Amino acid sequence: MDYFVLVFLGALWGASYLFIKIGGEQLPPITFVAARTTIAGISLLLVALARREKLPPLGSSLWKWLIAIGLLNSAVPYTLITWGELHVSSGLAAILVGAMPIFTVLLAHWRLHDERLKPRKVVGILIGFAGVVVLFLPDLENGLQWSLVGGAAILAAAISYASAAIVARLHLKSLPHVSVALGQMITASLILIPISLLFDHPWTLSPTPIAVGALVTLAVFGTAFAYLIYYWLIAHVGATRTSLVTYISPVVAVILGAVFLNESLEWNTLVGLILIIAGVGLVTSLSLGGRRAQAVTPVAE
Repeated sequence: MDYFVLVFLGALWGASYLFIKIGGEQLPPITFVAARTTIAGISLLLVALARREKLPPLGSSLWKWLIAIGLLNSAVPYTLITWGELHVSSGLAAILVGAMPIFTVLLAHWRLHDERLKPRKVVGILIGFAGVVVLFLPDLENGLQWSLVGGAAILAAAISYASAAIVARLHLKSLPHVSVALGQMITASLILIPISLLFDHPWTLSPTPIAVGALVTLAVFGTAFAYLIYYWLIAHVGATRTSLVTYISPVVAVILGAVFLNESLEWNTLVGLILIIAGVGLVTSLSLGGRRAQAVTPVAE
């Protein structure tokens, strides 16, 4: 049963890239993400009320870290991924975000005194970066193109996720997981809604029902519900086994992109996927997996 839930979470996060592709092509990225975080925040608020979990008092110093997490773990990466998927396939986006643990290990080496690079992790980092290079090979050969810029934006989103994980571990360990997720969604939506109103004029937009359905499904299931499943898995099977979802979601995203969006499966996509998964496997140790349970893990769109 536990492993079925693990596969289900991987499928949810993998399918999220498909929903972003469908909805993000009809809604501007900032408006799309503002709606996503607002709907996810409302869903998590209902869960928090049912569990009687409370956010910190408004005067608490924890709010500055919740704002940081709202930016680094939601507003910035969600927007970068949504914009990036306008120029690259949903499968490629998932693979690039899947490299997030590699950046987490690199940042942890500099920011956390008890996380140091070891030879095995260095090899994993090099293999993971080799996978990224392979993914970008066609674009590098053809010069600067929008697909290369879109891929770079998604890679920046992975770095933002990694930064959020470090911030959460350092400053938000005392908060319940649902409260952290709710706090970041609230702060992200409060940041993005005014920008959306100012620049996108969302009242003038006319997305199709399919795009709206993709957005709502992404917000409720791929974001809010996925958080709840993730933390349930940590409690029942442990952080190390739960981290296996990192290997599942990119594969699911590649398959769904090929089936529903007719995205081509080039040799460099498959080789890059294998190299990045291998690199993540090498850098992810038992100790890091245990610590990562205390941090906010990205909702891998």
